[in-house]
Amino acid sequence: MSRETGLPGAETPPRVAFALERASKRYRGATALDGVSLAFDAGSVTALIGSSGSGKSTVLRLLLGLEWPDQGCVKVDGRVLDRGDVLAWRRRVGYVTQDGGLFPHLTAFGNLALLPRHLGWAAPRIRRRAEELAALTHLPQGVLERYPAELSGGQRQRVALVRALMMDPAALLLDEPLGALDPIVRHELQDELKAIFGQLGKTVIVVTHDLAEAAWFAERLVLMREGAVVQEGRFEDLCDRPASAFVTRFVETQRRLPERRP
Repeated sequence: MSRETGLPGAETPPRVAFALERASKRYRGATALDGVSLAFDAGSVTALIGSSGSGKSTVLRLLLGLEWPDQGCVKVDGRVLDRGDVLAWRRRVGYVTQDGGLFPHLTAFGNLALLPRHLGWAAPRIRRRAEELAALTHLPQGVLERYPAELSGGQRQRVALVRALMMDPAALLLDEPLGALDPIVRHELQDELKAIFGQLGKTVIVVTHDLAEAAWFAERLVLMREGAVVQEGRFEDLCDRPASAFVTRFVETQRRLPERRP
């Protein structure tokens, strides 16, 4: 995997381990996180699950340095993240949100080129990188020259993923990346994302409220409730060895298809 492309080829890019240590965060008197400690090993894939307001997205925002803990800290490779390091750290992390966050007045390629241009990449290098990642994410030819309004929901999310990967980040944080897509497109992208995670070998955290999606993406699941970690482990742990009645209720309330009649 080449350092520049993050694609199969040569040198493997550095991977990163990071963690929250006793992190708490409050918004207008409401507790979003309550003394949470979580470690994410280099190259691991973790899914954060739970209902709305459980603290999943707050974990991502603290890890990315978009928010700062009121108590506790964020550590990167064992070192406490300092406010002065935050901009450099963000360039090492790819971030994908549910709506993709693309600028509507720029083409897909224009969105992809913003940060590399700012950092002084030459135009041919930007184009080469964008096209390599477009192929990796199965974007059809010509999509990069279209504006976000001209793309399907699945194409917009693929472009958002490419943008997150442009600088070959050490880690990838995804906040409900497939939540707004229709079921067929969502299923297709679930398969593609899992393959990409395995191919790139980056430290990945995926936030989702869908237990089946979480189990598909990651072996390690972290179930949160009201700003705290309720249980972490494999899918089988949550199903067969629940830590509390809430875990059992969460697993059992995941919607299933009705039984087919003979």
